[in-house]
Amino acid sequence: MTTSSSQNAPRSLAGLYETIAGDEDARVCKDIPESACNAQPVNFFLHLGSNTLSKIGDELASARLVLAWLLGALGAPAAFAGFLVPIRESGALMPQLFVAAAIRRRPVRKWFWVAGSVGQGVAVMLMAVTAMTLEGAAAGWAILGLLAFFALSRGVNSVASKDVLGKTIAKTRRGTVMGYAASAAGFATLALGLYLTLADLQGAGIGVFVALLVAAAGVWWLSALVFAGLREQPGATEGGGNALAEALRSISLLWQDRNFGHFVLTRALLMSTALALPFYVLLAESATSGSFVTLGLMILATGLASALSAPVWGRNSDRSSRGVLIASGLIAGALGVGLALLSWAGRAQTLDGWVYAALFFVLGVSHAGVRLGRKTYLVDMATAETRAAFTAVSNTVIGVLLLVGGLFGLVAQLAGTEFAIFMLALFSLAGAFSAWRMPEA
Repeated sequence: MTTSSSQNAPRSLAGLYETIAGDEDARVCKDIPESACNAQPVNFFLHLGSNTLSKIGDELASARLVLAWLLGALGAPAAFAGFLVPIRESGALMPQLFVAAAIRRRPVRKWFWVAGSVGQGVAVMLMAVTAMTLEGAAAGWAILGLLAFFALSRGVNSVASKDVLGKTIAKTRRGTVMGYAASAAGFATLALGLYLTLADLQGAGIGVFVALLVAAAGVWWLSALVFAGLREQPGATEGGGNALAEALRSISLLWQDRNFGHFVLTRALLMSTALALPFYVLLAESATSGSFVTLGLMILATGLASALSAPVWGRNSDRSSRGVLIASGLIAGALGVGLALLSWAGRAQTLDGWVYAALFFVLGVSHAGVRLGRKTYLVDMATAETRAAFTAVSNTVIGVLLLVGGLFGLVAQLAGTEFAIFMLALFSLAGAFSAWRMPEA
């Protein structure tokens, strides 16, 4: 389908769209109907706005950083921090296996995304209330429960967003809108980190987290309002398979296809890079007495780690995704072992916020490498006939194992945060060894 994508849009908006998308190709629509093509300039900016806002909301209420720091500030036991990433990631992943087919049966799907965004806003607003009213284990239980609700809402968002994007934005423009959204949100994250680093907030206490969470709720609700304005045409309702049923039917691939089973094992071991993130935060929060300067530096480190390393990991993944997984696992493993040894030697408490931010940056670089490497390896390894089954099975297995990974929080509670970091570092090293034994994709 080739038609004008700007004839129904306001002249100024169409001109801006064509400038961003490219002079000639901006008028070309691929893989969407003519009615959707006519509304593409408007939909492009609505997608850009809503996705930018939702990504900013993710950073304002980051489970691996902001919520981990908040739990430490509220005096919650370390065991709770260990479940933040598992609940956030698994809770967002598992619902997709159940609801994808139901969403597919609806001709207009944007309202699922709107509902999910509203739900995320409600969850973080109630987290702000929790921060003001509860402490210790009670605060930990409340935040984990609200995070589960947040993640379930996020899972619905994830399914609906891909479908609506595919219906409203042409094939050659989808990466552009997501790239601009990620870039804009990245700059916002860096600005937040700079503010927390430079502002004098030492007397603000929990009020800083309340402000962050309230802002996150407002951002998600605004994102829902923007997304509701999308001009989505009714789509096909057939062909929606149940991803969970597909996974259960295909679970035997884990032992029938040795290369695939080996990949899932490697991915499971390397999820330790994500599980370790909150424990680094707890160690930094304790060592710097909850300094908001350190929090700001770590937020800066998060943004820079992804922005600087992702292009490098991406290019190297195209050369050897197996090599990227090996390097990422070795980096995370060596870093964790080194930090644990420093802590046991009594040196971790003497490190300042800049050092912890640097450590968090390196771990973030490693985690970014794992994410890009394993996605590229799976796509390259699978064929058109096996890709859907491989994806469903691996996501199901990892979703379950992530919840089991929350038990590292109990390890931290019983044996110390340093021991949890050390154990996760050993898993990272084992993941690197497992990746070394995999064939090139």
